[in-house]
Amino acid sequence: MRYIKEFYRFLNHLFANKALLKILIINDFKKQYLGSYLGLLWAFIQPLSFIIVIWLVFTYGFRSAPHGNVPYFLWLSTGMLPWFFISDALNNGSNAIVANDFLVKKVSFRVSILPLVPMGSAFLIHLGLLAFLMFFFLLYGFKPSIYWLQLPYYVLCIMFLALGLSWITSAMQVFIKDIGQIIALLLQIGFWATPIFWNMTMVPQRYQWIVKLNPAYYIIEGYRDSFINHRWFWQMQHATLYYIGLSAFFCIFGAIVFKRLRPHFGDVL
Repeated sequence: MRYIKEFYRFLNHLFANKALLKILIINDFKKQYLGSYLGLLWAFIQPLSFIIVIWLVFTYGFRSAPHGNVPYFLWLSTGMLPWFFISDALNNGSNAIVANDFLVKKVSFRVSILPLVPMGSAFLIHLGLLAFLMFFFLLYGFKPSIYWLQLPYYVLCIMFLALGLSWITSAMQVFIKDIGQIIALLLQIGFWATPIFWNMTMVPQRYQWIVKLNPAYYIIEGYRDSFINHRWFWQMQHATLYYIGLSAFFCIFGAIVFKRLRPHFGDVL
């Protein structure tokens, strides 16, 4: 119960300092493109170039067969977009404390909000990717669907899980510098272990439950349900309850780990 109260206090602090968090996210977003000639335009050029390359490769290069009544390019892009968001949020979130050591040493600053800064920056890029993806769906003759309205739910799902995991990894990285490399390796393995390039039907029925234990599967499938399969998240009752329960566990466990290690950050940084 006390950890629920602690999380409630964290949310209150988050809302009380939303203006500061917004400034930190914008500054982090700008910092990625600072010094380049095109500046913030790169935030939109990079997503657009990625979408175009995937389109050219799988439409005119490999000439992949459609997935059902949807071009393979759209099916693949719909799975890759949320994965890039997950990957960026975890990679950069794990480095949030080390990269902002000057804020950690401020007594009045609640450092538990720091993993949300790179997450917010990754979210801005994700919005650009989503806009381009929607454009390509319209270009291929697919009309806007009411199921697109559940995309904010899946975005919150990504943030909820990434926050809990980032509390654990960012706190540990202060003391164990190899955490960043371990996270990058696990994400590389996770990319190929998640049905992004390949179809779930390729796995024998009796082993599919193992793939579904991967929380990224729920998100990838959710994005495809929103754009392609036209299925609401509450129709996957067991998968939704499993994901929410797993995310809640990591948030509670992450909060415990972060709180225990927080007093020692200043001594190490």
